[in-house]
Amino acid sequence: MATGDERARERPDGAAKAPAAQPVDLPWTTVEHYLGRGLAASYRLSVANKPLVSYEIADGGRGIALHVELTGGHRLPRSPLPAVRIDQIAQTGRRMARFTTPGAELLRDFHDLLLAVADRIVTDGRSLEQAFDETVHGWSALLGRPRGMSLERRLGLHGELAVLGRLARNVGWQAALDAWVGPRGEEHDFALEGADLEIKTTGSELRRHTIHGLGQLSATPGRPLWFASLRLTRGGTGGRTLKDSVKATRDAAAAENIALGRSVDRLLEAAGWDSQQPDDERWTPRDSPLVLRAGDMPRLTEGDLPGNADGRIDHVTYVVDVTGLPHVEKPPIIDLSDLSLP
Repeated sequence: MATGDERARERPDGAAKAPAAQPVDLPWTTVEHYLGRGLAASYRLSVANKPLVSYEIADGGRGIALHVELTGGHRLPRSPLPAVRIDQIAQTGRRMARFTTPGAELLRDFHDLLLAVADRIVTDGRSLEQAFDETVHGWSALLGRPRGMSLERRLGLHGELAVLGRLARNVGWQAALDAWVGPRGEEHDFALEGADLEIKTTGSELRRHTIHGLGQLSATPGRPLWFASLRLTRGGTGGRTLKDSVKATRDAAAAENIALGRSVDRLLEAAGWDSQQPDDERWTPRDSPLVLRAGDMPRLTEGDLPGNADGRIDHVTYVVDVTGLPHVEKPPIIDLSDLSLP
């Protein structure tokens, strides 16, 4: 059980006396520490003489939740957001509203939403319904504004940089950067000697990956296509942020040749990296990548479309699950076993 800040970390039984309400503050790095180690923790956010508001971290790294006591005739608010679930539970004799999300990949953003709701209740004295409604409306006003790279893209860049570093150790940084063709707009991520390689990275337990377009898993004529599935898990203080991986990659390339460091910068910019975007999520490999021949895995290509669909279907996106498929022990491209982040 967490200890430290008296108000934020008080157990929800209200045994410890808390000071007057202050702005809610629970750093993501603290939450990630417990998630990465699979430890449960409970943080009381409300003062002891007020209805209970607590932030819960589930055992085994299974997720986070906000618990808000329902007093009097207060009812559960309805969530207009598919990724936010609200249900009612009993906790130490109290009737509680529980906020959860089914999307493990959304935990970082969900954390911010929970704290925004809690702060409106604890600091501003809003009811649960008012706090949730104001938070949703406030965030909705920002939806049209870019927030930087999506989590999928950040994880994808993490994976590509890990493979780039492994390739550079084998063939040198110049050849490795020449092979990293994804940021240049090519269909596949790496054009290796005699074969192409597509990298997909996920933060989930299942190897479920989003495929963009009918060409992403289609081999270029005369060149075999291989597919690597990488799984990352939240690493707590021992993990690597994307900014850490970017810096390590740039420094390693520049150590060989200063011009290669500039080449890394150009490729990163083309890949959508922005050093000013928020970046406090730490990741570490869950296990070794799963490497498959693209032709041996479930996929959609142009050849799978019916004849009357030729030229009439565009922007195909689908999710493929390769969990449990047999790994190619010695792929003839690059050894990715025990891959680490830069």
